[in-house]
Amino acid sequence: CESNNLLSPGTCGCLRAEPSANTDMTLGWLSALLAGVFSAHVLQKLCFPYFWSDMMFLLRVIRYGVKLELFKLTSRVCTVLERFIQQAQRVPDKPFVIYDGRVHTYRDVEQRSNRLANVFLHKVHLRKGDCVALLMTNEPDFLCVWFGLAKLGCTVAFLNTNIKSKSLLHCLTSCGAKTLIVGSDLVDCLDSFLTSLLEVNIQVWAMQSHSEHTQVHTLLDQVDAASDQPVPAVLRATSSLKSSTLYIFTSGTTGLPKAAVITHLQSLKAAAGFWAFGATEDDVVYIPLPLYHSAASLIGIGGTIELGATCVLKKKFSASQFWNDCRKHDVTIFQYIGELCRYLCNQPKTEADKIHKVQMGVGNGLRQDVWREFHRRFGNIKMCEVYGSTEGNLCFMNHIGKIGTVGRSNFIYRLLFKYDLVKYDMENDEPVKDQYGFCRRVERGETGLLLSKVSSITPFFGYAGNKRLTEKKLMRNVFVKGDAYFNTGDLMAEDQEGFICFKDRVGDTFRWKGENVATTEVTETLNLVDFIQEVNVYGVEIPGHEGRAGMAAMIVRPGLVFDGKKLFEHVKRELPAYAHPLFIRLQEVLETTSTFKHQKFQLVQSGFNPSTISDPLYVLDYQQKNYVPLTDSIYQSILTGEYRL
Repeated sequence: CESNNLLSPGTCGCLRAEPSANTDMTLGWLSALLAGVFSAHVLQKLCFPYFWSDMMFLLRVIRYGVKLELFKLTSRVCTVLERFIQQAQRVPDKPFVIYDGRVHTYRDVEQRSNRLANVFLHKVHLRKGDCVALLMTNEPDFLCVWFGLAKLGCTVAFLNTNIKSKSLLHCLTSCGAKTLIVGSDLVDCLDSFLTSLLEVNIQVWAMQSHSEHTQVHTLLDQVDAASDQPVPAVLRATSSLKSSTLYIFTSGTTGLPKAAVITHLQSLKAAAGFWAFGATEDDVVYIPLPLYHSAASLIGIGGTIELGATCVLKKKFSASQFWNDCRKHDVTIFQYIGELCRYLCNQPKTEADKIHKVQMGVGNGLRQDVWREFHRRFGNIKMCEVYGSTEGNLCFMNHIGKIGTVGRSNFIYRLLFKYDLVKYDMENDEPVKDQYGFCRRVERGETGLLLSKVSSITPFFGYAGNKRLTEKKLMRNVFVKGDAYFNTGDLMAEDQEGFICFKDRVGDTFRWKGENVATTEVTETLNLVDFIQEVNVYGVEIPGHEGRAGMAAMIVRPGLVFDGKKLFEHVKRELPAYAHPLFIRLQEVLETTSTFKHQKFQLVQSGFNPSTISDPLYVLDYQQKNYVPLTDSIYQSILTGEYRL
């Protein structure tokens, strides 16, 4: 006992000391671990500030890509339409479209599109594989007609409601459409060329109950009596992601609009856009853009369907109604083009500017100055720029929301989607080649022409019915013999952090009022005017405006004089409003490049300033319905935004 007592203090002492040492050691390891984690966190923030944002975004992209690959393996494609039908079954009473104050649920649109599908099948006698053109403005029936046609397995061609008769007839023939469906508010537009349509055996159906045109069939009276039961699912079924579902028309260097082939693969990728940016089914999407554009139809409507969310559809964008609409309907996401945001910033300031639930804007073409002003006025809304053409095989997405950039890339993105920026000679309007005839890549930070490699992952489907136009968009033997790249026609720059900035368009197209303007189409139209001998069309920048305004340098025929009124009438009659040349420059000689193409570079650089240009200048005046001399005072009023463009 005594020895035990003697040992006890020592033993107890050792036992008391041991936990203290272990605790110190544990605290030491924890401190070291925390210091390491903190150091790693600081290092990551300093050297890789976007690591986790990039990682989460890429995981979403890869996850969706795997889903699409599984469609290939199973030969069972869940299309955007199929997804809509699923959502109509899952949340039938949820609002799908809010239009002009009226709510249309998923069930409502599903049943009405079923009625239309039955009419198309039994009365219009459409069959799977037929191409049907759709000429309608924004309204719920646009969607019902689109879905109704898709349920029969028809390919739908969306027609731009701004185009004129010549271009419209070209669009119908180029995509092989034998049926045209027209909105009730656009039937009168057919007067001038209805006979031409009937001559080429195109049947016309209007969204009306009765028609004054005996040769125009009506749909609404048929729909009321039709069944709302679905047509056989086998009609809409497809086993290939690469089968076409839509034709969306784009302007290009050929002049007349081109029917870009939209496959199920492209429509599904576009529909995942909102989801990739982190949107959920609880979001409310505001769509003020025209549905015949891919942004509104593929990204806006497709994205709403993918989420099972709600969209607010506008007939037409209104800057004065925008924020009231957003507050009324608790909008959380809106779609835009750059001009749209500028219009909002130009509205009178109010105390309610920041009172709303909008969290995200998705679109393209937002200038840095407008971007910053938009944030100052309306709060820190995350603006997610999306870059990509309707027919293109590459997409950039600015998921970070960094001001002034259209997208972001990194090592993994480059592995998945191979693209390059190559040196471009602006004066000769062509890529710079090395001694072997191959393109030369630019250095980081330099501006270059964006090319996207055509591969199985990034295919290019081209344009309907015209292999020549499809081939013209490709560049071959770019870096090695046998390779092929899609030529975007855009000059871009990628900085050291991987952010990508849009710099300019090249060649024969420019963008104005959110539309691509084909200089060749405008040139061909102007050449029909009797006093014009030769013309060169290009785009010029106007401070405070997104894109470029149309300008035409021309030579007047000997013995004739420039007639502004005659030119105005011709332009107004033959061209859509966004393609009207705003400025005219009269010249004695039009300069050409070494390859005898019209020289545009110097003209673009010189702009439209009458104090620095000795040639006679004219400006489009809508009030006088004339092209009037461009004076210094008018020039200043254009710069201050007082002059109506």
